[in-house]
Amino acid sequence: MTQKELIIIGGGPIGIACGLEAKKRGIDFLIIEKGPIVNSLFNYPMNMQFFSSSEKLEIDNIPFISKEAKPKRNEALEYYRRIVTSNDLDINLFEKVINVSKQKDNSFAVATDKDAYSANFVIVSTGFYDLPNTLDVPGEDLPKVAHYYKDPHFYSMQKLAVVGASNSAVDAALECYRKGAEVTMIVRGPEIGPRVKYWVKPDIENRIKEGSVKAYFNTTVKEFKEKTIVLNTPEGEKAIDNDYVLALTGYQPNFHFLEKMGVKLSEDGKFYPQYSEKTMETNVENLYLAGVICGGMDTHLWFIENSRIHAKMILENIAQKLVH
Repeated sequence: MTQKELIIIGGGPIGIACGLEAKKRGIDFLIIEKGPIVNSLFNYPMNMQFFSSSEKLEIDNIPFISKEAKPKRNEALEYYRRIVTSNDLDINLFEKVINVSKQKDNSFAVATDKDAYSANFVIVSTGFYDLPNTLDVPGEDLPKVAHYYKDPHFYSMQKLAVVGASNSAVDAALECYRKGAEVTMIVRGPEIGPRVKYWVKPDIENRIKEGSVKAYFNTTVKEFKEKTIVLNTPEGEKAIDNDYVLALTGYQPNFHFLEKMGVKLSEDGKFYPQYSEKTMETNVENLYLAGVICGGMDTHLWFIENSRIHAKMILENIAQKLVH
């Protein structure tokens, strides 16, 4: 079993920030990431553009230079990769953490699909992008239904339904429409989501208004079928022709993983994890949370630009404990 002072679960921007802070303080650490560096960002759509400007995505005051004010996915991948390699951060990639358990001596046993570790401190910074919010309707498991979107070229000349009205759904609808897809949006509410990027929102609203993109508002999916989708619309049940579906209805953290470690979650349906706002330490001693996972189901509360501070808060607390 490999011994470490600190294990950081998740090699995204905030996990990397925690690693940088640990290295500066001389703390023996290891980042464990189940995919490539910044796995969640890697799985974003090819042409995705951030809402935040580049300086707000910077970690540890390392400059992030981008071609435009708001960088794109490929620029972010390059930025965070260079930080990891240039600072020689200790990180294991393509290794998935299976279990974390507290031992009698107050240390943690961390089991992965490749190895076993012991650590005195653990930081969980796993984001929220791995578990899609499913619609739980018949046919959702059909091959034509996807909860992740990558490249618009695949949907060219196809009848594409996009379920949702958030940033990811709007971006997909516009990109696929411009690559020649026949796009229909299925929106549960009365309008496009209020948090859609301000420079994109007028674009999709105008495409809908002119009829280039079809939209059904106040509508839900009743069933996915091989060649159609059955909708519940304000005018009643309606079937539309369909080749592919992008069900982009959001994602959620792995709450089961947190509960297995002993982290208490709120019982209001939001599943807010219990932690100190000053140190980010959970109800489990020496177990910390960092990044978007702190927001429970409200995944819009924490993101890179406002959770960068978690790294210093956590490592300051760990350093104080090590001194004593």
